[in-house]
Amino acid sequence: MKDVEEVVVNDRMQRGYRYGRTAPMGKAFDPDFEPELTPAEMLELGVFCGKYMTDCTDEFPASWFENAKLSPERPDCSLNYFGIRASVPLHVWVQKGWIHPDDPRGWFQWYCRYYSGRRMPDEDRRQIARWRAFRRHAAQIRKHCEPGDPFCRPKQRQALLQWAYDSRDI
Repeated sequence: MKDVEEVVVNDRMQRGYRYGRTAPMGKAFDPDFEPELTPAEMLELGVFCGKYMTDCTDEFPASWFENAKLSPERPDCSLNYFGIRASVPLHVWVQKGWIHPDDPRGWFQWYCRYYSGRRMPDEDRRQIARWRAFRRHAAQIRKHCEPGDPFCRPKQRQALLQWAYDSRDI
């Protein structure tokens, strides 16, 4: 039987939420899910205007936050790799039904927990399908931009970073 590490979450959006980590950190991913960036790399590159993870650092390895670009007070989009806001407010995600109750912050929270070893088969399939669908933005950059031009379509490039696609070299 596998060892299960139980995690108890107490942050601004969840109190007493519990889950188990049943897979090894950063391993045993679904074969259809091959993110190009780890959560730590995403945080270091600058995602979500530095605001996304400021109150939930205790849930994840301290190493993820050593070089993270975070803004504890208010979003600061200059921290984003491309220096531009590339996401819609959380309430839009809620209205569109994209938020699962276990992950009230959305896709990146799901990814951090999945990367950490949590597995929820139905939700994992849903989120992986959403991640795969997001690749269309990389195709648009390839179609409309000169190779190696990091200033072409910066909003799409930033959005791709926020979905674990490395858009810096497209």
